[in-house]
Amino acid sequence: MEIRSTTDQDLGVFVDTVHAAFGRFPETPAEDGGGLWWSALEMDRALLAVAPGGKPVGTASAYSFELTLPGEVVVPVAGISCVGVLPSHRRRGVLTAMMRHQLAELRERGEFLSVLLASEAGIYGRFGYGPATYTTQRLTVSRREGDFAVPRAARGAAGAAATGSVEVLRRSECGEVLEEVYDRYRRAQPGALSRPHRWWALGAGQPPVARAPRYVAVHRDADGVADGYASYSVGDDTLSVDETITTDDAVATALARFLLDHDLVTKVVFKHVAPEHPLRWQLSDFRAGQLSGDTDWLWVRLLDVPRALTSRGWFADGELVLDVDDPFLGEHGRYLLTVRDGKAECVVTEREPDLSLDIRDLGAVYLGGTTPGTLVRAGHVLAHRPGAAALADALFRGDRAPHCLHWF
Repeated sequence: MEIRSTTDQDLGVFVDTVHAAFGRFPETPAEDGGGLWWSALEMDRALLAVAPGGKPVGTASAYSFELTLPGEVVVPVAGISCVGVLPSHRRRGVLTAMMRHQLAELRERGEFLSVLLASEAGIYGRFGYGPATYTTQRLTVSRREGDFAVPRAARGAAGAAATGSVEVLRRSECGEVLEEVYDRYRRAQPGALSRPHRWWALGAGQPPVARAPRYVAVHRDADGVADGYASYSVGDDTLSVDETITTDDAVATALARFLLDHDLVTKVVFKHVAPEHPLRWQLSDFRAGQLSGDTDWLWVRLLDVPRALTSRGWFADGELVLDVDDPFLGEHGRYLLTVRDGKAECVVTEREPDLSLDIRDLGAVYLGGTTPGTLVRAGHVLAHRPGAAALADALFRGDRAPHCLHWF
């Protein structure tokens, strides 16, 4: 079997193969892919597994994104996607060979982080990926019971919620506004990925990036500058919100009020919300907001431990010796992590370790969404001295909970 890189001429066979791997059919010929999820593929970053005789049997690809780390540090990251093997060739080592080939290519390109969305949670841990952000798929609020605990008039000093305005536009009318507001948001939100301009231009992805018909509630501040939006659709008795994007809590509240005031619906479903979403606490009846579908979202893999640990921001001082095993790549390292005044140094050391952990567990804690102490209690991470887990918890916490909305 051969693992080879692809070119633009391979687009059609790549799209056909990845669809066949998942038992689906392409929506349209590959040459006409505008508006489809795969239209933003970077064919110089894709791989084909080819069986003897020349039949393509597996696919994997990478997108060029930016990832926001704790401390509002923005770094390049590879977004792994389109990983699939034909049902006729599974359990033969095809996936393992592709993943090993891909990780080697990422390192050759100088990349030190890769991320993915796992279709099945049991697959990617063995390749060194750990779940690093989490999301609630649905927050459903009954309109009849969705009164706010604090009346609108009492929030006069809340800034944008009191002084801004909301305008309803069609998705086709406000693409540039969506792109600008999302870009400001993702640079301030740990765990958020960039949405490159070509994704918006091609309509690649899910709404509101995709060109599916949507209404968009755009919030503008007192000067008329767009500072938030909510993309939504209405069907039967339900208003479904694709995403609410803003860096301002008051703007998020104003948009939530606007959506919950919509006529001719009985419930509003907010999709893909952060675990610490405050809306339920803002309602008079806490139970009026029902959560469902808590799940992992962004999985992280470190390709260069010292570079990754010194790239993010830190919010406590201390020293920690990490003994890190990478069984998939057959690597092992022991590192002294020293944090002072928000900056870290990470060097190879022979000192006795404070924690022993797998590279996937380091990926899980990297953004601050999973605490090392949780993994110690779960038996994933071994603490070698009292207080080591508590110190690790303090060091790895972020400035805010990581969250990723982008689908790829």
